[in-house]
Amino acid sequence: MLTAVKSKGKYPHFFCRIIAQVEVNGKLVEMTFITNNLEWSAGSICDLYKARWAIESFFKQIKQVLQICDFFGHSKNATQWQVWMALLAYVLLRYLSFLSQWRHSFVRIFTVLRSVLWSRYQLYTLLKSYGTAGGSYRMLCAPRQAYLPGFG
Repeated sequence: MLTAVKSKGKYPHFFCRIIAQVEVNGKLVEMTFITNNLEWSAGSICDLYKARWAIESFFKQIKQVLQICDFFGHSKNATQWQVWMALLAYVLLRYLSFLSQWRHSFVRIFTVLRSVLWSRYQLYTLLKSYGTAGGSYRMLCAPRQAYLPGFG
């Protein structure tokens, strides 16, 4: 139970304090969780928090990549349709990147799509042939190819 005067007034119920050893970057770190669910086991609470962080990182990626900030309509229905269409585009691009064995970041596949959106390309073959040798990470040009006369 919370003991501070303000906290005890706002939260008069019992809480469960769970201390767990969590692996972060290959090292065990001690983390403390507080919950008002007294029925679940400590392992279930830790699994729930682990899933929560995965969900939050998923929504962060959607927010950054799809850039849903300006809505075309102001009604509830218009907003829901725009969010659903963005999620559908996200899922289709994820599936396309899985099929083409895309080895680059998801932001890059979204950038490629934006650049060829109004061209008549098959996205699957474009993603399969992106870069050289199936899309490697290494630099594909020599430094002398970027030489500009007059700049030293």
